[in-house]
Amino acid sequence: MGQGSKSGQGSFGLRVQPQYPRLHTPVQYCHYEHVVINCYSFYKYETTISASTNSSTVSFPCSQDPGQLTELQAQQQSSRIAGCEHDRGSLMWVAVLLGNMLRGVGEASIAPLGISFIDDFARPENSAFYIGCLHTIALIGPLFGFMLGAFCARLYVDIGFVDLGSIAISMKDSRWVGAWWLGFIVAGGTSLVSAFPFFFLPKTLPKEGGPEKDSSVTAEQNLLQGNQQTDSTDEQPKIIDVAKALNTNHIFNARTMYTVLEELAYCVLCLSDNSKSYVKHFGSVTSMPAFSMGIFFSGLIMKKFKLDLLGAAKVALGTATLGCLCTLPLFALTCHNAEIAGLTVSYAGTGISDLESRVSVACNSGCGCPVNQWEPVCGENGMTYISPCFAGCNISRGSGRNTTFHACRCIEAFPKPGSGNFSALLGQCPREEKCSRMFIYYLAFQSLSFFIFSLGSTPLYIISLRCVDPDLKSLSVGILAMAVRLLGGIPAPIYFGALIDSTCIKWGTKKCGGHGACRVYNNVSFR
Repeated sequence: MGQGSKSGQGSFGLRVQPQYPRLHTPVQYCHYEHVVINCYSFYKYETTISASTNSSTVSFPCSQDPGQLTELQAQQQSSRIAGCEHDRGSLMWVAVLLGNMLRGVGEASIAPLGISFIDDFARPENSAFYIGCLHTIALIGPLFGFMLGAFCARLYVDIGFVDLGSIAISMKDSRWVGAWWLGFIVAGGTSLVSAFPFFFLPKTLPKEGGPEKDSSVTAEQNLLQGNQQTDSTDEQPKIIDVAKALNTNHIFNARTMYTVLEELAYCVLCLSDNSKSYVKHFGSVTSMPAFSMGIFFSGLIMKKFKLDLLGAAKVALGTATLGCLCTLPLFALTCHNAEIAGLTVSYAGTGISDLESRVSVACNSGCGCPVNQWEPVCGENGMTYISPCFAGCNISRGSGRNTTFHACRCIEAFPKPGSGNFSALLGQCPREEKCSRMFIYYLAFQSLSFFIFSLGSTPLYIISLRCVDPDLKSLSVGILAMAVRLLGGIPAPIYFGALIDSTCIKWGTKKCGGHGACRVYNNVSFR
């Protein structure tokens, strides 16, 4: 086996080359003798910016003649085809799928059994308060989780594996991908540590107030069960009898349908929310505490007023109605589309029509720019252009994020009054100040809505526990959670994602062809 004094030596004799890849290097390879194994694929975003640290002046393709440009594009196309032939794809999704399945197994044991455990050994008047406290504490995890996600989103996805100085995009760019995998490592390690105290829990706990249960609760359950109650025999109920008892329980079915619809609403908020780290940070800091306070106060309301099932249902209905009313102002909050030449406005700042004709104009007609290119630059005239090529720029200086473009003919053709510098910088132009104010209003109304909605969460949980036979309590909570995942959590991202995709006006392009991620959305249609 060869010697590699400066190479990282892995287990089983694998030796990883430690040098930083250039921006367009497709993969990093693991070497074992003379066999080359694809061990990790780096994120490759579409770019025309040089990753070289040399800051010398470079001619941009727009300044080349059409013959040279055609030859360059043919070479790039040939290189992409050759890379696609050797690209076997990533199996990372398998690891994520298996991890989520294991997480679901652990979550299923905590939610149904844990809540039933509390309800079995607590006084009926205290059970709602304890469950409210449990849910309030449980929301501290998502609060820190969102903040951790916001932090990870600020870090480049391949941090520690590539030279960050060669990355030409910032986290404000739609091509940016944060270090999503880092959150799984932190959260997974924390979950393993937090699992150990469960081994020391006793099998049973002494019941509050002695062995007797409140007779009013039993009478209320008998009233709701009616002919659905099982015979008081020593035999365990059969599966078909259990399924029939829950399926014919109209209160339980109505509670399940409401929770599924509520999950759909939360999925819409998660899907439509911006992926920028500051949005995640401020959204979690404002919304999650409001949600936690609402759940805590809902438990206090149940304990203070000793509400029965009818009272709990009234509280749930009232809070749901008020919460929906608080979301109505969100429809009035809007932010105009960013001015992107050829996409949302014309190069002169007026209306536009078809894509092929609106991005190629007289000032860049000789550049031969690919229509699927996306390398946004902000012109000195305040207009964002799809790429330096579409801005008609002839000269670029610098490298990476510090690249500047000069002698841009489209900026010269439509200049800003009083300016004589026809240059452009990497990235989109800043949005109008109105958008920042709208974001603050959005957070305020969303937090208020979350707080009011969460006031009905504990009453709804008490309804789901009290409307079924005590022997079916754990099973009913488990079925409720399963219904929410199957009917709400799984299909919602599919069809709501399709609706969101329909508002895209500029798609990215995969290396091997086909649509990639959306680069620009129509804000009006999105809203």
